[in-house]
Amino acid sequence: MGGIVDFDVCFPSATADIRDMHQVSGVSVADLAAITHTESFPVLADGETASGLAVRAASRLLERLGTDRSAVHEVIYTGSGEWDIPFWSPAAKVAGELGIRNAHCYELTNFCNAGLTAIRLAAESTGKRPGTYTLVLLGDRLSRMVDYGDPDSKALFNFGDAGAAVLLADDNPLFRVLHSAMRTDPGWADYYQGEWRDGRVVIRRGAHRRGLASAYVDNFTRLVDETLTVTGRTIGDVAWFLINQGDKGMHERLLTTLGIPAERSVFNYGRLGHMGGADTLIALDGLMEEKKLREGDLILLVTSAMGFSWGVTALEYSG
Repeated sequence: MGGIVDFDVCFPSATADIRDMHQVSGVSVADLAAITHTESFPVLADGETASGLAVRAASRLLERLGTDRSAVHEVIYTGSGEWDIPFWSPAAKVAGELGIRNAHCYELTNFCNAGLTAIRLAAESTGKRPGTYTLVLLGDRLSRMVDYGDPDSKALFNFGDAGAAVLLADDNPLFRVLHSAMRTDPGWADYYQGEWRDGRVVIRRGAHRRGLASAYVDNFTRLVDETLTVTGRTIGDVAWFLINQGDKGMHERLLTTLGIPAERSVFNYGRLGHMGGADTLIALDGLMEEKKLREGDLILLVTSAMGFSWGVTALEYSG
């Protein structure tokens, strides 16, 4: 199985501010702050696109590594499926912008779990094609699908935007993919749906149901146990536990349930919203910048998505 050679993350140029959300929604600033845990966070500006962020991240990544574009044999663009343009291939568009002409380009939809799903597939396939690369792109436009005029959607008001690019290969990866465990509970399939409103798709929640927070903890616990068993590790071996920044309370509850100290996780809630599928990569990038990683570190990337799907991907840092 291959691994991650390197990656890059790109933020948009605009910000969403909870005081503006309050003016539109009528929800109090205090209630909004309890959801976002920050006054503002990055979102797409007018005229800015998710695929454009992915191009910027990938271009920086490939230039930094000096990657031969002809050696990139697969380009996978991931997200919710609500792309910048309907009935369109962002994977092909980004590949063209990057000068990649010899790759199979396609999209993978699994919402905020899509990036790690693609990384799992890429790690499996690159191991069968030595000397080639797979480029995984993360580019969603979640903030553009939030209706700030709908108070019932306030749980989604922390949705931000970020682009990311991940290069995978079989040879000398920086992060070896050890295992990936994922599952979906179709009982929650209709809890959130898109709706056309004023020429755009907005996200609507169905009738409120209890139990989703517990489903998160139960499924993540199950997948962590499976991952540790397959890799022959224990919870004490987990150096870093990086999770989607969607719900701070659930994040803390899960750490307590698993017995992982908060110091072994990353909390970006004070400066960022839920940045889509890029959350765990943003956290990992921060650890690299702060030089907190050590050779042999076991890192769990813990992701979730509407649908509802949950995933745990185990990486080993090679230093």
